[in-house]
Amino acid sequence: MRRIQGSAGVKLIECVHPVKNKWRIRWDVLQHQDGIVTYMETEFDHKPTEGEIKQTVVNWINEQTDRAILTGFQWNGMPIWLSSENQFNYKAAYDLAVQTNGATLPVKFKFGTDDVPCYHTFHTVEELTDFYMQSIKYIQEKLDIGWTQKDAFSLEPYRE
Repeated sequence: MRRIQGSAGVKLIECVHPVKNKWRIRWDVLQHQDGIVTYMETEFDHKPTEGEIKQTVVNWINEQTDRAILTGFQWNGMPIWLSSENQFNYKAAYDLAVQTNGATLPVKFKFGTDDVPCYHTFHTVEELTDFYMQSIKYIQEKLDIGWTQKDAFSLEPYRE
């Protein structure tokens, strides 16, 4: 699976080597402002079934969604790594702070990147709530985008 630069009107499914029965499917065709067209492409050693086509595209959408959640969130200008473990830790700190009216504060987290770490200490429930709610909203927005993309995917253009 790779992003290819190609031409407009590219076939979404194509036999590229009839002797070896090599087929390629393409999706996420994007026309850029400079006229360049890019798309995702993967190759099969057989004519893919509709199920294989759909599963390939859905898996790619899931990967894009996961990557956006993991690396795309920023809070107060700091990049936040939203791994499952970090999401659990943020939720646990938030829940404890709310349940104890802030008795578990301050709590310190490492944000940023490994190369440029940013440490932030939360001193108030309100500040931790702001951070946590924004992170949850971000995750929900990215999930919604992924669901919308999967719902919009149609096999019709792949039918010959």
